[in-house]
Amino acid sequence: MVTKVVVLIAYVSILFLIGIIASRRIKSMSDFYVGGKNIGVWAVTFSARATGESGWLLIGVTGMGALAGVSAYWVVVGEVLGVAASWFLMAKKFKRKTDEYNSITVPDFLESHFRTPTHRLRVIAAIVLSVFVTIFVSSQIDATGIAFESFLAVNYFQGALIGFFIVLIYIFVGGFVAVVWSDLFQGLLMFVGLLALPIVVYFSMGGPRGVLEQLHAIDPAMTNIWGGFDDPWMSVFTMLGFAMIGLGFLGSPQVYVRFMSIRKDSMIDKGRWIAILFTLLTDAAAVTIGILARVFFTESGQDPESVFGIGGTDVLKMMAENFLPYGIFAIYVAIVLSAIMSTIDSLLVLASSAIVRDFYQKIFRPDLKDEELTRISRIVTVSIALVALGLAMAIALLSPERQIFWVIIFGWSGIAATFCPVIILSLFWKGYSEQGAIASMIAGFLCVPLFKFYFQRLPEVGEYFVKLDVLAPSFLVAMIFGYIFSKIYPPSLNMNKYG
Repeated sequence: MVTKVVVLIAYVSILFLIGIIASRRIKSMSDFYVGGKNIGVWAVTFSARATGESGWLLIGVTGMGALAGVSAYWVVVGEVLGVAASWFLMAKKFKRKTDEYNSITVPDFLESHFRTPTHRLRVIAAIVLSVFVTIFVSSQIDATGIAFESFLAVNYFQGALIGFFIVLIYIFVGGFVAVVWSDLFQGLLMFVGLLALPIVVYFSMGGPRGVLEQLHAIDPAMTNIWGGFDDPWMSVFTMLGFAMIGLGFLGSPQVYVRFMSIRKDSMIDKGRWIAILFTLLTDAAAVTIGILARVFFTESGQDPESVFGIGGTDVLKMMAENFLPYGIFAIYVAIVLSAIMSTIDSLLVLASSAIVRDFYQKIFRPDLKDEELTRISRIVTVSIALVALGLAMAIALLSPERQIFWVIIFGWSGIAATFCPVIILSLFWKGYSEQGAIASMIAGFLCVPLFKFYFQRLPEVGEYFVKLDVLAPSFLVAMIFGYIFSKIYPPSLNMNKYG
């Protein structure tokens, strides 16, 4: 226990040091929200990947591997393709346009791109971000409490509070710069830790033949890449549900603000390969850890369902405990927290920018100076964090048997379904109009709860929607609405009307 605490103190000390150093670079609102658009390629790339993966990677993907078996590798396929498409096809275009418009937030980009004389797009974007980012942050705080409880035997609520205040302090001091620099440090921890554990466990358990034979003996469906369903359509929907999670990398603001912040667009050419390699290796490692855990716990006579609990934290903990030296195992406390905190910090800065920059300043107080706006940004960041903390505590009390990775996916899907279709169509279709963008955002925003709480409960077809989950259908509906409304209200009419 002492070793774990020492490692945790060292980890937190590094984060606070990063925050203090970063605070010296905060001179304006641009510095607070996008690092003055002067961040290096390694920091941007690792920050984008650490933010995109979050506690979902170490808790969600490991849990999926343990419960679904090899079919969970479709998550890896989908995320690698999503990251590759984002970095190869969209990142440079987005960076150049945001530089041209002098944007420091995604709503800035949208308002400038459509040359709209109103603030409708900005208001809708700010509302959506405020809602779904708060849900997403609450799920990460929830994961923090679970991690502290699992690794350090700290009460769940105390652990959630400790993690909450750690993140809040270094964001409050250092803003976006502290977020990106800490993400680089935390991303490296995640990368090394995720790759090392399955390699050690894999060969300790007898290599490929031994593991696959044992997994097949537990449940033949777990060695079937299609999920082993008798109904072929159930297999298709399961595969799509896993793979389509990668759609969220095609425009989610918490990831794309990193493209705004990079020093020059030529750096994206180098960053794309780092991002793809990071995604491929870490995602595959996470699924593999879950599969190995399923075999190990079953063979050792333990009930896998009780071990996996409400997430994948216990998977990592017990695998590391059983196969790694204690000193190295203690480092996994910091690795799990890194995955979670690297997303909490990014989301809080994103939500703060939506409320302060995109709502308060641009609509009500355009005359405010940067110094005052930066101060307000810090206050708003704390306020959003407190709301998310309260929501996390409520979810924990009301739903003690929750599967945390589905809560994380819901928040991720809400942001992605609202913004990704808009970003894609804005970058690649000249016929996309402001009305089309508004229709896309509203449709994506509303479809996520609609598919989650209505379609998934329909008789006969509801089970298919459960396997497909909410992101893919919501994304598709948003794209269709954007196309239809842009055809009805084409951009040329807007330009004639507004000049």
